[in-house]
Amino acid sequence: MPPCCVPVLQLPGLAGPQPWSRISAAAGQAAAACVTWAARAALAGRIDAIVTAPLHKEALAAAGIDYPGHTELLQAQAASHVGVDLGEMPVRMMLASDELRTVLVSIHMSLRDAIAAVTYDAVLQTLRITDTALIRSLGRRPRMAVAGLNPHAGEGGLFGQEEIEVIAPAIAAARAEGLDVTGPVAPDTVFMRARSTPQRAGEFDVVVAMYHDQGLIPVKYLGVDKGVNVTLGLPLVRTSPDHGTAFDIAGQGKADAASLIEAVRMARLLAG
Repeated sequence: MPPCCVPVLQLPGLAGPQPWSRISAAAGQAAAACVTWAARAALAGRIDAIVTAPLHKEALAAAGIDYPGHTELLQAQAASHVGVDLGEMPVRMMLASDELRTVLVSIHMSLRDAIAAVTYDAVLQTLRITDTALIRSLGRRPRMAVAGLNPHAGEGGLFGQEEIEVIAPAIAAARAEGLDVTGPVAPDTVFMRARSTPQRAGEFDVVVAMYHDQGLIPVKYLGVDKGVNVTLGLPLVRTSPDHGTAFDIAGQGKADAASLIEAVRMARLLAG
């Protein structure tokens, strides 16, 4: 192979080529097939890491794929490979940049369902998964901050009981296991406290957020080109850029590859 080139493997039987910027069942099926092949190759030890490009979740649904995104599809493949039920292969999404890391208790679901997903077990499991993953990459126990669900972290119960009845007890259990956890912290300030800049180191290594937008908006606001999505809890390394498919500019040569390049670098580091 010539230097500075990347081999492109064409899976057999893919429908295509697909037209730019169109949601279709054929495109969704092709995307799922590629992700499945990569997952199985990584689980078999034939490749060291997976870096996934964005895929369109509506296309997956149109193809009848019963998973809302990469994370859930990879989780199912890993559980099948190990021979355990899906519930025994818990995973979490981490979005990371040089300035901020966030891990989500819930991932791709409606906000109403995400609020219901804030349970004692889910919060404690997220803390355990985050602690285990970051010990490997940091070489030490991470300093974790937990965002509250409600404004002002509930203000002592005035704005909701989830912090008192669910989040704080999970934090207490994590501390009893030796984890370095602070919270629940008001969600409108915790990300600023955790942010690291050249002028000031952050107070925390990672923020555990209760739902998708609460955790992802702060990282993406700091720069979509810097963010990398890392799936925690899998027996393989998987990263991806922190943006979507951008169908509005597909095929026009306008896309910024910076986040994808950062995802490749992160995968290489994690695969070590």
